[in-house]
Amino acid sequence: MMTRALSARTLLFMGLLLTGRRSLASAPELKEQPKRIAVVGAGIGGTAAAYFLRQEFGVEVKIDLFESGTVGGRLATEQIGGAEYETGGSIIHPLNLHMKHFLDRLGLSQRREVPSKMAIFDGEQLSFEESDWFIVNFLRMLWRYGFSFLRMQMWVEGVLDKFMRIYQYQQFGYSFSSVERLLHAMGGDSFLLLANQTLEEAMLGAGFSQNFLNDIVAPVTRVNYGQSVRINGFVGAVSLAGADSGLWAVDGGNKKVCSGLLYHSKAQLIPARVTAISTKHRPLRTGGMASLYEVSYVGEFGSAHALYDIVIVATPLHQGLSQIAFHGFTPSIPSHFPGRYHQTVSTLVHGILNTSFLGITEPPSQFLASDILTMEHRDSIIHSLSSIDPVHIPKGYSRPPASARKIWKVFSPQPLTEDQLSKIFLSWDAISEKRWLAYPSYNQPLRRTPPFILHERLYYLGAVEWAASAMEMSAISARNLALLAHHRWHEQDDRIDQEDLHTRLRSEL
Repeated sequence: MMTRALSARTLLFMGLLLTGRRSLASAPELKEQPKRIAVVGAGIGGTAAAYFLRQEFGVEVKIDLFESGTVGGRLATEQIGGAEYETGGSIIHPLNLHMKHFLDRLGLSQRREVPSKMAIFDGEQLSFEESDWFIVNFLRMLWRYGFSFLRMQMWVEGVLDKFMRIYQYQQFGYSFSSVERLLHAMGGDSFLLLANQTLEEAMLGAGFSQNFLNDIVAPVTRVNYGQSVRINGFVGAVSLAGADSGLWAVDGGNKKVCSGLLYHSKAQLIPARVTAISTKHRPLRTGGMASLYEVSYVGEFGSAHALYDIVIVATPLHQGLSQIAFHGFTPSIPSHFPGRYHQTVSTLVHGILNTSFLGITEPPSQFLASDILTMEHRDSIIHSLSSIDPVHIPKGYSRPPASARKIWKVFSPQPLTEDQLSKIFLSWDAISEKRWLAYPSYNQPLRRTPPFILHERLYYLGAVEWAASAMEMSAISARNLALLAHHRWHEQDDRIDQEDLHTRLRSEL
């Protein structure tokens, strides 16, 4: 994998030397830039879209960012027990290049790493508990599952190797008009096949046993997406990548990336809820008509509306998450696309763990696992249980043992009752519950995603979540839509849905 990564970097570097900023050929004469762009939603997708739109369209265009809640969206924190903790998206993969770029560009830093250990709970006892010694963990896995664990890592690496191609395409200004075309650019037919079968089907077809899927793979998909191995294979691979080593988070909270992107985009934040988007036509001084989008919204001072050349919707257009109506479009645009978002309840508890709930008989002071994943079984009330650290790790910090009062994060499909909490914890003095419609319900293969292009200059960023929901996937979608909007505005069709990057680079080299 290292050889391929180095050659890709060399190819990118040489291509940049020959072609300049991101052009593989002399750019055609560009028409006048748009005057106003609207982005709806200020989560990681919306703020990244504003940032990339500024890069593509320059300093003159006015960008408005609408958000009725707080900047950050599903990246959120909560104060409890005298410190601040992540309640939303909490981990970032070391190969997430957009998130790493944001960190560098915004002057942020990675949170100091605190060593952790993982265990798997089968509903009665711990079926696996990680050791401090790699060789011990390896021998335990080898004894129970043969080389399946190593083969799974190789399988995920193969997917990530193809996934990394999207950064090359975006570096050279290529964009894609649909999720399916974007996936095909990454991994060809193999990615489309992966997305159109379940993770279970894909891994059984690759020779993994059902026991390995039930015991090891399912706990990972449950902690990351609250769902089983019957999610689509692509999002399943993303989930398994989330169990890699080297995962990181932003010092002070991942939501700081969103506020930083908003600042650097020089976009105007409008604290309002968008209620409708409609088409409007206005006469031009030079003759003819200009086609614009009217964004209607409700803010602190009542209802208002504004006209835009380009609109990017970066909030989910699905039942329970959107109240945006679309007027005057042919063909019509639905207010809600098919599919629903999956509820995950995140409960922070400042308390003392009842280790007997996990079937542990040794003293709590000796239980050092920080992340307890769970197998799928009928009576399970939780998806995972984790001892978490504050968003800023102070000097001299060490994670307290299970015998001490500390912060635990519990993921569950439903809110926990007091009786259920009393089974998991001996005592507690503070609880914070957050009910997230966090990601799509991946209860069937991909089949068909919502479109990126809703209308001529109206785009939907959240379509990518139906392939896989993650911070980096939203950033990739934001970059893709900024490029797509730019190319379509300037009629640069040769930069859309083309997969000839390496052929063109070789011909120029």
